[in-house]
Amino acid sequence: MKLLEQSISDVLGLFFPELCVTCGKRLVTQEKFVCFNCWHDLPVTNFHLKHDNKVAQLFWGRVDISAATAFFGFRKGSKYQQLIHYVKYKGLKELGKETGKKFGLQLLESPLFAEIDVLMPVPLHPKKEKKRGFNQSDWIARGIAEVLKKPVDTQTLHRKEYTATQTKRNRYERWQNVETVFGLNDPKAVENKHVLLIDDVVTTGATLEACAIHLLNQPGTKVSIATLAYADI
Repeated sequence: MKLLEQSISDVLGLFFPELCVTCGKRLVTQEKFVCFNCWHDLPVTNFHLKHDNKVAQLFWGRVDISAATAFFGFRKGSKYQQLIHYVKYKGLKELGKETGKKFGLQLLESPLFAEIDVLMPVPLHPKKEKKRGFNQSDWIARGIAEVLKKPVDTQTLHRKEYTATQTKRNRYERWQNVETVFGLNDPKAVENKHVLLIDDVVTTGATLEACAIHLLNQPGTKVSIATLAYADI
């Protein structure tokens, strides 16, 4: 049966080849979404091994973050920006989960993230999530959680207001756009917990900062941050 399924898949592949989302080359057997070469060349940051890194520095003097990291970095127009684009806008949520698993394996190496209690993806407004069909940060969190063996909480932190896209805003404008949009449904759920906030991309850190402030207002709560990518602008 498996041989028959593989044969059918091979025949379909001749007419409808699956392509790597980053380089556009045809994928071969056992490759999914991204080819082995592009995974191998992924510009990982290794920020998880250094407390003083570019992502952590975004929050200095703004909010007390225990540790912060990003799996890989990209510049605008680079092929690895495409990976994020496909996860976020093209509906490849399984790619988000798969990349999250690879990120989780990296986080396992770091003592900075050894005492995490729960993962919390940055929420979308229900209106935006319904339009998109899923929350990409949720799927990234699922992949990381599968490796770290930690729960994912998608209920406590919520987005109260629908906000415009952050893409073309500067740092101050981004902060103004999200300053009051988040809230906690059950503040006691995060008391005395070390929360790992998950997002797809960090640029200025405004959204993550706004989330962290609400969480850190609760007694005994610690917050760390892990994003799939760091936009090196």
